[in-house]
Amino acid sequence: MSNAEIRTSNVTVQNGDLAIAAYLAEPVGDGPFPAIVVIQEIFGVNAHIREVTERFAREGYVAIAPAIYQRLARGFETGYTPEDIEVGRQYKNQTRADELLSDVQATIDYLKTLPSVKPGAFGSIGFCFGGHVVYLTSTLPDIKATASFYGAGIPTWSPGDGEPTLSRTQHIKGTIYLFFGMEDASIPTEHVNQIETKLQQQQIPHRIFRYTGADHGFFCDHRASYEPNAAGDAWQQVQELFQSTLA
Repeated sequence: MSNAEIRTSNVTVQNGDLAIAAYLAEPVGDGPFPAIVVIQEIFGVNAHIREVTERFAREGYVAIAPAIYQRLARGFETGYTPEDIEVGRQYKNQTRADELLSDVQATIDYLKTLPSVKPGAFGSIGFCFGGHVVYLTSTLPDIKATASFYGAGIPTWSPGDGEPTLSRTQHIKGTIYLFFGMEDASIPTEHVNQIETKLQQQQIPHRIFRYTGADHGFFCDHRASYEPNAAGDAWQQVQELFQSTLA
């Protein structure tokens, strides 16, 4: 279904009193389609995240990118300068695991109301801080498959403090693929190995991809660290993951 005609819209996901802005992309045509929740980097639901969302829709998925900083900074969207990174990190450090889980669950619940969405076929993908967040949200019962790209701090930290996110591994409900650049200074090789060991110990279906010569952000063609060979291979692996688990 690659390059299918799509439609996009800005929608609102209601989570109690919180109205979460989200970017929705859907294939045009007969559904229902599997659905993917796309979780942003620290830079908000910016052009890159919208493009990824649209890319999934062209492959035959309903894709939605909720603004995970909605509680902190409504409408936040920025680029990749050192100043942008500093602001994005400040917001990241104010997030809480329970609120992130709640907001992603609300997004899934919103998807369930759409006639275009296939019941019970939900996956997630996240990049940078979103790569950490989707490891966290892979524990939600509705999530059948997760693709985590260069999420830092999984073995050492959790949003809002508490036990590191890695400690939740036993609660992962589906299959998880993780993608790391071996030149990424923010994610030591030791951390990648710790994640792999924990997934093996808990017998979670998983694959880990280590890309030599790739840095943090290698999938984002808006960043200087974009690495087309690693990005191309990772996209193929993501397609295999979702096709095999959500069909």
